[in-house]
Amino acid sequence: MYVLGYGEAVVGNDLSATFPPETIDLPKVGYQRALNAEGILSLDPTLVIGNEQAGPPQVLEQVRDAGVPVVILADETSIDGAARKVVMVGAVLGARDRAAELAEQIGAEIAGARELIPDRTPMPRIAFIYARGLGILFLAGRETVSESLITAAGGVDAGAEAGVTDFAPLTAEGLAAANPDWLILTEDGLESVGGLEGLLAIPGVAQTAAGRERRVLTFDDLGFLGLTPRVGTVLRSLIASLYEGL
Repeated sequence: MYVLGYGEAVVGNDLSATFPPETIDLPKVGYQRALNAEGILSLDPTLVIGNEQAGPPQVLEQVRDAGVPVVILADETSIDGAARKVVMVGAVLGARDRAAELAEQIGAEIAGARELIPDRTPMPRIAFIYARGLGILFLAGRETVSESLITAAGGVDAGAEAGVTDFAPLTAEGLAAANPDWLILTEDGLESVGGLEGLLAIPGVAQTAAGRERRVLTFDDLGFLGLTPRVGTVLRSLIASLYEGL
C-alpha cells in the first residue's frame, strides 16, 4: 500500500503491520486471525484487504454485510510471490501500471542478489526456527517462505530435507537429524527465548553445527516472513551473511 503510493489511505491495520514506521501509530484491529467486526467498522473503512489468514470467516462476512468490500489475497510461500502480491494489490487499487513497475523492480533485485552467490560445495544447511517463547517452538520445512528464501540464497533447507512440511514442533531429535550449519530466527523470536544464550540452552540446539559455532542469523519478522517489496534486500542480506567477504 505504501510503496504504491496509497499510504495516506490506510486508516488501520493488524498487529503484524510493523513497517514502514508510519504503520505503528495507526489504530490496530487486533491479530489477523482473531479479528472482530466492530473494531474494523469503527474505523469507517471503504475497503478491507487481507490474506487467507484473516478471520474468523464470520467476522469478514459481518464486515461485508455492513457494505464494506473485503478483498482476500492468496497466500504466497515462494519468493516470487512478493511480486505477485504487489500486482494483486495494484489491481484492487486501480494502480496496475505502478504495480507492474514495482513487480519488475522486485524481480530485478532478487536476480541481482542471487548473482552474488559463489560457486561452492557443500551448500550451507540452514534451518529456520519459529519461536514465540519457550512454549512455542517450531522447525520450518517445505512449502514455507523461509524455505524459499533459503534455497534462493543457495542453501539447503535442513528442515525440509529432514522431512518437515510447513512447520513441526521443534524437538531435540528433529533438530539433531536436520543438523543445520546455520540457524535463522526472527528478531522477536530470538528475544522471546532469551537471546542467543537462551537459544543455545534449548535441548538439541547446542548439539548442531550451528549451535557449536554460534552461527545464528536474525531478521525482522515482517521483512523475513512477509514477502514484502523488501524481499530482494532481505535476500541480499542473507546471502552476504552466509558467504563471507560479500
